Amino acid sequence: MILDQLILPWLLAWLMAGLGAYLVAVLDRWMATGSTQAGSVWLAPLASAAWLLTQQATTTEAPDAGAWRLAPALYLALAATGLALVPWSPTLVGVDLATSLVLWGSLEALATVVIFLHGWSANSHLALIGAYRYVALGISYLLVSMFVLIGVALPAESLRWTEVVAAQESLWHVVSQPLGLPLFLVVGLGLTFWGPLDLADSTDLSTGTAVERSGPPRLVWALARAAMLVAFSAIAATAFLGGWMGPWLPGPAWLLLKSLAVLVVLLWLGRRLPRLAPERCLTLMWVVLLPLSFVDLIWAGAVALWMA
Repeated sequence: MILDQLILPWLLAWLMAGLGAYLVAVLDRWMATGSTQAGSVWLAPLASAAWLLTQQATTTEAPDAGAWRLAPALYLALAATGLALVPWSPTLVGVDLATSLVLWGSLEALATVVIFLHGWSANSHLALIGAYRYVALGISYLLVSMFVLIGVALPAESLRWTEVVAAQESLWHVVSQPLGLPLFLVVGLGLTFWGPLDLADSTDLSTGTAVERSGPPRLVWALARAAMLVAFSAIAATAFLGGWMGPWLPGPAWLLLKSLAVLVVLLWLGRRLPRLAPERCLTLMWVVLLPLSFVDLIWAGAVALWMA
């Protein structure tokens, strides 16, 4: 009982975080280069990781050393906790709380704190600009995410992820709430500062909050960012694509396939869409996406009443 309901789901969460981060590096490199040399695509992330592990970790003048060391590990822990919330089947869930959907929302808010801590604690002006830039944008991501997640909770009449999946037995939310998944994907790119919404660690800030990072801490930060993208993909598959539901294959296999599909879409969008300027991103979030999230919530409530 302890093995099935506690140890195995947590092992799956950490395994998915590690392997998922590696897969993110492979897919992102393949999409960037379009290389058909499979060997280099699969081995390059491992070579980069090995090189970072052998490098010396540099430091800045008078950083907040404790917070600076802790931030990458905290971000990785948030990603693993998010994966632990994902139900692999009706019974295989790491953390099956009655308020697990709210816990995911709190992880998104805590991620904002950790990212700010990562940039602020370095005592470097470019890292600090990246941190403040993320905080300035983060609240708009959180509001859009909150309204979209309330929309998926309405049909289930529950804040438990397993109930949200069960409510999609007759119709997945990607169909009944057509605005939900596109909005959630944009939120995912923003909260993981990936692709067009990579404004905290962007190239115009020389990698922003990570500008002073080198060696193993930089590797942990990159691993944590990729793991958070994987966690977001798994949550999106749970919220909108029916989670473990599907014919023939076991539930965990369906969840993996659906999460992989969302991950590929996020990485593809990250490579194909141009990076937005911070002020345009802010306008997009407050003027376009936030009103659309209101519409999505009203639509979700109307559909839930109609199907009740």
